[in-house]
Amino acid sequence: MSLFSLDGKVAIITGSSRGIGKAIAERMAEQGAKVVISSRKADACQAVVDAIDARHGAGTAIAVPANISSKDDLRRLVDTTQERFGRIDTVVCNAASNPYYGPLGGIEDDQFRKILENNVIANHWLIQMAVPQMIERKDGSIIIVSSIGGLRGSPVIGAYNISKAADFQLARNLAVEYGKHNIRVNCIAPGLIRTDFARALWEDPEALKRRTATTPLGRIGEPDEIAGAAVFLASPAATFLTGQSIVIDGGVTI
Repeated sequence: MSLFSLDGKVAIITGSSRGIGKAIAERMAEQGAKVVISSRKADACQAVVDAIDARHGAGTAIAVPANISSKDDLRRLVDTTQERFGRIDTVVCNAASNPYYGPLGGIEDDQFRKILENNVIANHWLIQMAVPQMIERKDGSIIIVSSIGGLRGSPVIGAYNISKAADFQLARNLAVEYGKHNIRVNCIAPGLIRTDFARALWEDPEALKRRTATTPLGRIGEPDEIAGAAVFLASPAATFLTGQSIVIDGGVTI
């Protein structure tokens, strides 16, 4: 069997109706996984499910809409996955929010709180709900999609970067806690990727020119260029890798 095979595996991917999450779901399905598509909008989730099922066979994907800020929604996401597929092998915490663009001095308390709750605490909730059956089976892979923002400061997305730095530590801490159960916890840290979520950072031609001028590969990334790392982290190829962060940024941070 290929080191990268996900045959027989089941993966929940949040924020998977578009962008990086969608690319991860498509590539995991390609490697044989059953995938659970989840975001706030049911129709957007179902469109991704229909496309994956058309390519890989009916029943490869299911849609379970969920708002990551709702503990009840996350519980339903986990319970429905268990009911439909009988197990959860991989959780990809990809969904995030950033309702504020500007210096930290101008952020409202509720905006800062929402960023921390959705980007850190919601990840903790979902992992906490999914991990008991992983502990029982002594196997599992948890992947948190962080950002190189967690490694740097920024004059405009500081609160978001703080939340992403916290995700690095969440992964390290959970890797320590769950390692004895053979559960691995890792982060992926993308650079600037051409997604709707990051549109404010790349759709301005001048801003994009400045950004790519300091990128060794000379361009921004595409969602599919993040998906391979997620497949790797979920696969047998990564069974001795935990508590780490894989930076995929075209070389920006070097």
